Amino acid sequence: MRQETGCVLLRNSYRYPLASIIVSQQMKRFLFPIFGLWLLLYGSFALVRPPLLDDADALHAEAAREMLLNHDWVTLHIDGVRYLAKAPLLYWSIATSFRIFGEHDWAARLPLALYSLALFFVIFALGRRLFGSAQAGFYTAVSLLTASGIFGFTRILLPDAILCLWLSLAIYFFWKSLEEPAPSLATAAGFAACCALAVLTKGLIGLGFPFAIVLVYLFFTRNLRHLLRWHPAIGALVFLVIAAPWHILAALRNPNVGSPTGPLPTQGNMHGFLWFYFMNEHFRRYMGQTIPHSSDSVPLLIFWLLLFVFIAPWFVFAIKALFHQHWGAALRREEIDQRQRVLLLLAIWAVAVMLFFSFSARQEYYVLPALPPLALLAGYWLAEDEIAPSCAGQRTAWVLFVVGVLAAIASALFAAHFKPLPVGTDVTSVVRDATRTHRLFFGHFFDLTLRALGAFRISFVITTAALLVGVSANLWFRLKDKARLANCFLIGTVTAFLIAAHLALNTLSPVLSSQILANAIKPEMDQDDVIIVNGRFEYASSLAFYLDRQVQILNGRSGGLWYGSFFPDAPKVFIENGQTNQLWSGNNRVFLWTPLDQVPQLPGQTFVIGRSGGKEILSNRPGSHGAEF
Repeated sequence: MRQETGCVLLRNSYRYPLASIIVSQQMKRFLFPIFGLWLLLYGSFALVRPPLLDDADALHAEAAREMLLNHDWVTLHIDGVRYLAKAPLLYWSIATSFRIFGEHDWAARLPLALYSLALFFVIFALGRRLFGSAQAGFYTAVSLLTASGIFGFTRILLPDAILCLWLSLAIYFFWKSLEEPAPSLATAAGFAACCALAVLTKGLIGLGFPFAIVLVYLFFTRNLRHLLRWHPAIGALVFLVIAAPWHILAALRNPNVGSPTGPLPTQGNMHGFLWFYFMNEHFRRYMGQTIPHSSDSVPLLIFWLLLFVFIAPWFVFAIKALFHQHWGAALRREEIDQRQRVLLLLAIWAVAVMLFFSFSARQEYYVLPALPPLALLAGYWLAEDEIAPSCAGQRTAWVLFVVGVLAAIASALFAAHFKPLPVGTDVTSVVRDATRTHRLFFGHFFDLTLRALGAFRISFVITTAALLVGVSANLWFRLKDKARLANCFLIGTVTAFLIAAHLALNTLSPVLSSQILANAIKPEMDQDDVIIVNGRFEYASSLAFYLDRQVQILNGRSGGLWYGSFFPDAPKVFIENGQTNQLWSGNNRVFLWTPLDQVPQLPGQTFVIGRSGGKEILSNRPGSHGAEF
């Protein structure tokens, strides 16, 4: 009787993706550890440190702040300039957080942390549904939660983890519709709503990815008729009700100006929202031909390698799971069983994302939507192996032990050989000339010299201890056929490594953020003072955010603000050397943010107010009571 009741309870819980997964004490046994691990890695220290970084991180926070300032939830503005490049959901979320909690670092990061928590619960529910095992759902959620790609790119205010949420939830509704005798309106509406929210998060790929995955899967399983039975009219209506209003309002509020004749804008003649957002930011960006050209593309081989790096070590188990698939039968579109269909769906999901970006301009975080299916594959294999420990698990433990010990030795040598930097040392003084743009975001770490590695001794010590203890215990318990304990130590190893990586990022943050410089001049600023950034706004975006001020941009009419600067209502924030000289010699106090290697020629006396991270603040007046350096 107890077993029958449990089965009924389990079946009933499958009807809803989130609320009803908490149906028993057994579910709490899985959900509480997921929440606790999220709280440790995403909901505590990561919310407050490091400060918001220059470029995309503070840029997006500033867009949300100005959304509140302008009372305009349709058209994004940065430094008062229209910013038409991005979908709005991330900015709506941050602006809402600012309205509730105030304009703080942690308030900017809180929405992304909560979206991540929702992602982990959804992927738990999806793994549980696909494999009929709460244990598989648990390992899936933990694999994704400790994936360095998800953790790393939720340190920056980027929408890609939110896209993973909507994509995973859309696949949940799709699979549920396949299990129903007749596809329900609820699953059709849920799938459409997820696609619409994904479009409001990341643009057209929010619709393209789920539809491509569903179409290819239904093709290989000879079930394309499912689309006709799945209430397409209702789905289309739900999608349009959610996705269309913002696009329509954005087009009406940002129409063409004058008579544009080509892609390049001129003063008084330029395309509006529809051309710039869809043509330039979708199709031309895919081909690497954005106007202006604003980003390099990650080399294809590195892009594919990052797929595995960003979910190490769990990708090893995902690959093992794929060996359970009978690929010949699937590719010949022959009848395959339920488990084989699940593996086929997950393989299509990962390959669809990676192939799409293989032919486009790429950034490293474009890999993220391909991580959930790998986590699901890893969760399936780990759950199966826990029930019946295998020789394959022991062989994998030996491989991880050898690789982990070698990495621990290297980390220990770094920790022992390189002396810590003296207290108060600016890490920039021991790195190569700071590069303001990198093809890879983590390329900033390649600016480090050998001497600079001493600044990361704590991170090396944590990594060394975690690897030695974790891979050794993992091997020991695998050999004892205690797979659950082995997996727990592996989870602990990856968790400790992520904490060490976060500490390293915080150590490097003076190079990547201008918060220290903002704190230096904020106590001295008056209302009439002028703030100038030497170069593109993105290079000092955190300065503008922390000062809560509009800045003048010297010789920086480029990057994300370039196109918006041609609109007739664009503020006169773009200046050249002559205007800077006039301001410098005028009656108002001027603060100039500049890289150390790009200081412009200035008339009269120049005073250094602060210097940090390869950047400095100069002024035409001496400092009085700013921050200490």
